[in-house]
Amino acid sequence: MKRFPIFLRLCILSALLFTACNSASEGEEMTENPVQNATRSYGIENFNFPVLTDKARSITMQWPAFEDFEYDVKAINGANLEKLRGASEQLVIFSDSLSKTIPDTLNTNGILARLTVVRTRAKMLDQVVHRTIVDSTQAARAIREMNTSVRNLILQINEKFQKDAIDLQRKENEEQELKKQQRFLDSVYQAELRDKNQ
Repeated sequence: MKRFPIFLRLCILSALLFTACNSASEGEEMTENPVQNATRSYGIENFNFPVLTDKARSITMQWPAFEDFEYDVKAINGANLEKLRGASEQLVIFSDSLSKTIPDTLNTNGILARLTVVRTRAKMLDQVVHRTIVDSTQAARAIREMNTSVRNLILQINEKFQKDAIDLQRKENEEQELKKQQRFLDSVYQAELRDKNQ
């Protein structure tokens, strides 16, 4: 007698689950597929990325994929869907390459962290624009996040060279101060020698 209520409960639960699954799949089939607007432009046309300093530019010129990466990042702003899809694929490839071929000068934790974010944003953008139906709000957000991640990478590269210049100046100042102290000590020593000899 006790088994019957458990068996009955399982049957009712199974029937409810089956009904819920069927109604959910029917709801998915009934949604309309909106027409994709292929001529719509995405992103911010003429988005202003920070400019690399001369020192930073000379190093990034030796970074094999950086120039192509920069070109494609700029290309996603104001692009139509077809161009956006091509550029996003290239961004994924170039961002992976950037991480693997980073010059020793730029191989710092800060830059590596920004590169990881750039790679993630490139992959997210690529996923969004390659959906069957592209949600323009999601695409705009993905482009905005990609722009922000690249801006942060460029700023971090510039900051690295600014910090290096400050460290070099500090080192030179310390060396000058040590030389000055050494000259002072030498003059005191010479004065003491003269006093002993007299």
